[in-house]
Amino acid sequence: MRKINKIIVHCSATKEGRDFDVEDVRNWHVKGNKWKDVGYHYVIKLDGTIQKGRDVSVVGSHAYGYNKDSIGICYIGGLDSEGNAKDTRTKQQKDALRSLYLELFNLYQCEIIGHNEVSKTKSCPCFNVQTEL
Repeated sequence: MRKINKIIVHCSATKEGRDFDVEDVRNWHVKGNKWKDVGYHYVIKLDGTIQKGRDVSVVGSHAYGYNKDSIGICYIGGLDSEGNAKDTRTKQQKDALRSLYLELFNLYQCEIIGHNEVSKTKSCPCFNVQTEL
């Protein structure tokens, strides 16, 4: 098993209220980006359903320069109806993210950060991970 030092939180950069799932994201990454699989290890739908993406034993493709030792979690949303960055998480997504983080923290004893903390050109995940989690 690879060493996990970080959990990195992302948003899908999709408009609020539009529900997508891990298969949609996989499609964007495989067909659109020509990657071999979905870049994230987990995707959280609007209703709080946690879906598995890449197996955590496999290096993700979600945070350039930080993939080797991290797990990527993506919640669906992150944009308002006009396409501007916004924390669009539902209560169910917030609860699911907290639950998933605690589960992963118990397994790996690692820190959690937002994508914007390792990619200064991104507003993703559109909320402050450090103050909330």
